[in-house]
Amino acid sequence: MTTLISRDGGVATLELTDCKTLNIIGSKAIIDLTEAFHTVSQDSDLRAVVLRGAGEKAFIGGADINEMVTLDQSTGEVFIRRLAGLCEAIRQCPVPVIARLAGWCLGGGLEVAMSCDLRIAESGAKFGMPEVAVGIPSVIHAALMPALIGASHAAWLLITGETIDAEKAAAWGLVHEVTAPEVLDNRIGELTARLSGFGPHAVRQQKHLLNKWFDMSVHGAIEDSVEQFGRAFLTGEPQQHMRAFLSRKNGKI
Repeated sequence: MTTLISRDGGVATLELTDCKTLNIIGSKAIIDLTEAFHTVSQDSDLRAVVLRGAGEKAFIGGADINEMVTLDQSTGEVFIRRLAGLCEAIRQCPVPVIARLAGWCLGGGLEVAMSCDLRIAESGAKFGMPEVAVGIPSVIHAALMPALIGASHAAWLLITGETIDAEKAAAWGLVHEVTAPEVLDNRIGELTARLSGFGPHAVRQQKHLLNKWFDMSVHGAIEDSVEQFGRAFLTGEPQQHMRAFLSRKNGKI
């Protein structure tokens, strides 16, 4: 296996391992990581997932060119559908997935990162979509990029193949937050602790809605969310958390 799964309470960490220095992903790693997401997604006690690469040199440095150079049209489609399946496994994971972004995040690695719900980077991280430089277009979950950072910024990354630093990635909206390298894990720990403190049904419901809204009109998303709002009260979480909030506000706890 090229994926290590560790647990700390309701938080699972998936770490890509044995994939060269820059965590390059070929078919085996893609399959292993996809299976790991399917496994943790079945856990009803899961509250959040942290996805990281081994070491500090890269999150995922891209897809394995040594494998891709051997592809033809049919095997190329199989390979890229396999990578798309990994990205969808991340998006369909019922709890928030946080990408821990240290070092390089390129090509297929950036597609994986964009499939995560939250992206936290250290200040030395670098981001790019260099596919055009090796004769192929950026595809599959690169399609998320215009909605995330705007058509103009997406065009720059996808057409020039140039990399950007963490500061620019944050300014463009590609990452949510940038930290010093030495506090990256502490910040992610704060986020997972915060998420774990919320009602688990509400958090899962919110992620589900965000995914649905991506492909819906604004009107359709609003109408769909009305029903979802009502269903939230079936879990008992709104009553519990709202009463606790009112008690704190009134100084009772």
